[in-house]
Amino acid sequence: MPTSTVATGAKPLENMTYWQRTFGCQMNENDAERVAGMLEEAGALPVLTIEEADIAVFLTCCVREKADIRLMGQLASIKNIPPAHEEKRIIAVGGCIGQRDGELLHEQLEHVDVVFGTHNLASLVRLIKARIDTGLPAIETAEENEGFASSLPVRRDKPWHAWVPIMTGCDNFCTYCIVPYVRGRESSRTLEDIQRELSGLAEQGIKELTLLGQNVNSYGRDLYGKPRFAEVLAMAADCGVERVRFVTSHPKDLLTETIEAMAAHPTIMPQLHLPLQSGSDRILDAMIRKYEIAHYLELVQQLRDNIEGISLSTDIIIGFPGETEADFQQTLDVCEQVGYGQMFRFIYSKRSGTPAATMQQNATREELQNRFERLEAVAQASSLAENKREIGRTLDVLVESASKRDARVLAGKSPKNQTVHAPMPEGQDIDAFEGRIVKVRIEDATTNYLQGSLEQ
Repeated sequence: MPTSTVATGAKPLENMTYWQRTFGCQMNENDAERVAGMLEEAGALPVLTIEEADIAVFLTCCVREKADIRLMGQLASIKNIPPAHEEKRIIAVGGCIGQRDGELLHEQLEHVDVVFGTHNLASLVRLIKARIDTGLPAIETAEENEGFASSLPVRRDKPWHAWVPIMTGCDNFCTYCIVPYVRGRESSRTLEDIQRELSGLAEQGIKELTLLGQNVNSYGRDLYGKPRFAEVLAMAADCGVERVRFVTSHPKDLLTETIEAMAAHPTIMPQLHLPLQSGSDRILDAMIRKYEIAHYLELVQQLRDNIEGISLSTDIIIGFPGETEADFQQTLDVCEQVGYGQMFRFIYSKRSGTPAATMQQNATREELQNRFERLEAVAQASSLAENKREIGRTLDVLVESASKRDARVLAGKSPKNQTVHAPMPEGQDIDAFEGRIVKVRIEDATTNYLQGSLEQ
């Protein structure tokens, strides 16, 4: 590790190595690509293991208790991993836990050297340099955004995929959710700024882009007085990139013009993540979700009437405080009625500082586990049914990698975001396919993936 006496003109982290670990949402994945870009622009080199690293960066999530526990366990264990060189490894913690805990992280774990928040990602190199120069912990969590991550250098995890954040923060304040407290209130980029970023992506070899926001459907309300997400969708669809996706949508803000934009542009993939959270109006009201099940089901019908074969995914919280067996049965009923392609299921996790944290939990651990298993059975059956409908069809598949189980088999994503496997021709390896869109004839389906053959 270099000392604090950096030669004039040298990059501030020259010849250092870095490793990072990312928890949580797609916003953190985008931030991780910016962290890599900043560190490499400052002279640091990526390595595959923490043992080789002079700098270890953790981008954290505090949406659920499990992520908190995993992070704290990993941070505690790092203390026993010898540094790559004689000097101490620098450990930096950012993301939502960095924003929430600030100096408390260093107080709890003295070997944490740098803490930065969700609003000051751009400060990371400066903070690391300050730690090198002074030997003191460098902790900084801004209260407001210092700018959008899109303005920072980037090293894409997948050279053919781009995250395009269009807004940060959330104004919804659902009673279970910590996000507004650690990501802040909604803040939208201007349409012109987004257009500038979109305009260069196709020339960079990007095949797929994902528009990002805590609630993309409300994009522009803070700038223009009303949501203008449909305009962003149309801009993205016309920018020359072959595939457009977006996350995450709030049902209360899903407008007809957004559905019409999805239907009008074939480059917008026929897949939508539409979090339900609960099938009970009583529980939705306690969550302050601001929609009722009847409206949610109307949206589902409108989507299916306008976008042929659209696949829907969702989030479900099991055991929100006050949930009864009757409430949970309503959730099961809605899930069976909708038929989700993918269902992300979580037992309620109390988050300190949120209104729900003070609410009384009336279900036992055994009851919660039983509900989880029943919902799991519905989710598995629903995914399998949707995947089986693809048998006999030829799908355009964006190849991402070789299968983890067999290096001779490619793995990619269908337009509906299903994982697809297909054997590669004899004598060819993944380098010939990675980042390409290929046609795969689907021959079989499981709950988790489709199986097929490449069409020549």
